[in-house]
Amino acid sequence: MLDCIEITTGDSPELAIIWLHGLGADGHDFEPIVPELGLRLPVRFVFPHAPVRPVTINGGMPMRAWYDVLGFNGQASEDAAGIRASATAVTALIDREIERGIPAERIVLAGFSQGGAVALHTALRAPHALAGVLALSTYLPVAPTLANERSAANAATPIFMAHGTADSVLPLRLGESSRRALEALGYKVDWHVYPMAHSVCAEEISAIGGWLAALPASRG
Repeated sequence: MLDCIEITTGDSPELAIIWLHGLGADGHDFEPIVPELGLRLPVRFVFPHAPVRPVTINGGMPMRAWYDVLGFNGQASEDAAGIRASATAVTALIDREIERGIPAERIVLAGFSQGGAVALHTALRAPHALAGVLALSTYLPVAPTLANERSAANAATPIFMAHGTADSVLPLRLGESSRRALEALGYKVDWHVYPMAHSVCAEEISAIGGWLAALPASRG
């Protein structure tokens, strides 16, 4: 089981949000966002730490990463095995929330950058319908396999995607092409673009809070 930070905003949480950080960060990265979302119902936030592993674009030096990054020249450079291993680890966190009394339809998977890629990969293949997916400044990994591997249970799961116009790490075009690939498969994507770099901004946080509050899982 992944080591995690947990924040519960009230007794008997009614919603769980599993939030995956980006490359080189850790589970503390998105802790400050919790009060800024303005959610009224009690929520358990789970912020896992990615394993420490050698990362090719970091000169092979170890850092926290959900998978290796071999380069930026397309799908041929994707660490599909690493992505799938992290998806298995995140699925175990989903199963733990279910065991703790929060049904799958009240669990949101969220992630930023590399974490967002794993969130998309995991959620769309999950056997139980989830409440929603937050994919921030990210892209759809191992996209060619999704059509054959996707789960019917999450065909209608709400997806919130956001990207910055000045993102030099994962350019906006990657987010846009991922959105189009998802829509081509019938997924409904709530798409947002902000004048920012590879980061989050106040307007985006406000939109995320509103989107989470509007989910059926948040309305009881």
